[in-house]
Amino acid sequence: MKDPFRELAREDGRYSPEAFRFLFESLEHAVRLAGKEGAEGTERHVSGQEVLAGMREYALETFGPLAAHVWRSWGVHDSLDWGRIVFLLVDAGMLKRQDEDSIEDFRDGFDFEESFVEGYRASLPALGESGA
Repeated sequence: MKDPFRELAREDGRYSPEAFRFLFESLEHAVRLAGKEGAEGTERHVSGQEVLAGMREYALETFGPLAAHVWRSWGVHDSLDWGRIVFLLVDAGMLKRQDEDSIEDFRDGFDFEESFVEGYRASLPALGESGA
């Protein structure tokens, strides 16, 4: 069976299959952050800015301060690239869009370095939690 993300990445040529997969995986974070986890159908729809917020949270959890580096290795250099990936998935029938959705919703979403490197705060266990 063919990997649809790999096929789409090969056809487009700009982004790695991991970028498509990561976007798909991060949608649940976006839905939860937007407070729509109990919604169904079009009520569950998240905006471009909500998608970016979910992706930022998921990237910090997954990659920490290396998230910007990982994304760049996938061909993603700014938030508008994520919009392009979303619309490639829409065109491929893998995501649905609302009439008011636009790729412009992803423009100037957030600065990767600022969010992942400069804004990174490591969470360490409180003293005494390690059992020592």
